[in-house]
Amino acid sequence: MPPTSPLPGTKFFSLALLGTCALSIGAYFLGSIPFGLLLTKLAGYGDIRKTGSGNIGATNVLRTGNKPLALLTLVLDGGKGALAAFIGTLLAIDPSLPALMGFSAVLGHVFPVWLKFKGGKGVATAVGVMLVLSWKVGLAMMVVWMSIAAIFRYSSLASLAAFIAAPVLAWFMNRPELLLPTLGFAALIYWNHRENIKRLFARTETKIGLKLQKLD
Repeated sequence: MPPTSPLPGTKFFSLALLGTCALSIGAYFLGSIPFGLLLTKLAGYGDIRKTGSGNIGATNVLRTGNKPLALLTLVLDGGKGALAAFIGTLLAIDPSLPALMGFSAVLGHVFPVWLKFKGGKGVATAVGVMLVLSWKVGLAMMVVWMSIAAIFRYSSLASLAAFIAAPVLAWFMNRPELLLPTLGFAALIYWNHRENIKRLFARTETKIGLKLQKLD
């Protein structure tokens, strides 16, 4: 019998799948750049992981007392998530690619291979992704974060509130396709903040603006 020819579109599907995997891996490596750690070392503050919360994100960088450095960390961490999602939007291979690449970038930030898979909480990076997927939902999340942070002075509580609000915001803003990404981000953010949640209930959580006494 003559050899059976592959089904039409099978080769294209395989190439598309391979391309999606390659782009997601690239987004992961983009997200894994530890800007907070690099910037604090360059600024002479040493290893930020050895002080405060041990986190490489902007909130822990803020505890150095260097607000511009913390702001730059925030922008760069958010920017890498936004860039990953934006590249996915430009390529337009699949409607889900921007969210997939964005989520991969967040995973890179949270589990960076360079730091033995011990990174940040992923809040800024995830918000950067959301601003690309829907600037209205992303902006509303930022408003929620800033409001809670201003009232209670807890970065962790503000982050938890913003991400639990994200699926609700997506639904009321008529963006049902964002329900799955926002729920995924919320689950990851809550998992990463499980120790913060315990400290919030125990009223031992550190408030925003508290400087570190010493940086190695």
